[in-house]
Amino acid sequence: MARVGMVHRRGLVVRLVEWGSRRKFRKVPDPVKVALHNRPVLLSTALLEGTAARWKALAPELKALAVMVASARIGCSWCMDFGYWEFHHQGVDPAKLHNVPRWRDSDVYTDLERAVMDYTEAMTATPPEVTDEQVERLRRDLSEEQLVELTAIVALENYRSRINSALGLTSQGFKEFCELRPVR
Repeated sequence: MARVGMVHRRGLVVRLVEWGSRRKFRKVPDPVKVALHNRPVLLSTALLEGTAARWKALAPELKALAVMVASARIGCSWCMDFGYWEFHHQGVDPAKLHNVPRWRDSDVYTDLERAVMDYTEAMTATPPEVTDEQVERLRRDLSEEQLVELTAIVALENYRSRINSALGLTSQGFKEFCELRPVR
C-alpha cells in the first residue's frame, strides 16, 4: 500500500496531468499521483524522463534488460509491471522480459545481454560492485557512447525504483494490457 496519498484536489494541474497520463498510459501511473504532492519534483522528473526517452545510442533490447534487471534487483514490483508494459510495446521479446528475474539460469539471452545484466546488477548493488573486467567485457561490443548511456539508464532506473519502493508503490496492472487477447 502506498505510503503517501494519491488523491488530490482536482485543480487545473491535476486534471491536465491526469488527462495526459490517461492518453498515454490508459490510466494515471501511481508515481505520477505521488509526484503531484510536490510540483517541482513532478516537473523535474517529467523533464528527465522526456529527455531520457530521446537517448538512442543503446539498442532498445539492451536498455529494456538493464531497466528490468535494476528494478528486479531493487524489488520494485511497480517498475517490473510498468517496464514489461513499456518494453512489450517497443517490441522487446516477451520471453526475455519474463525471464529477467532468473536471467542467470535462462538460455534466452545472448552473451552481450548477459554482460549488460551482470553490469546492471553490479551497478545497482549498494555500494556498487562494478569491476574493470565487467566494463572491459562491455567495451568489446559497445561504444563509449553506448556504455555511458547504459550507465545512465541503470542510474535512472535506480532512481525510479528506489523512490517507488520507498513510497510503497506496487504493481498497478499495466502488464494486463500486454497479453494477447482472443480475437472476437
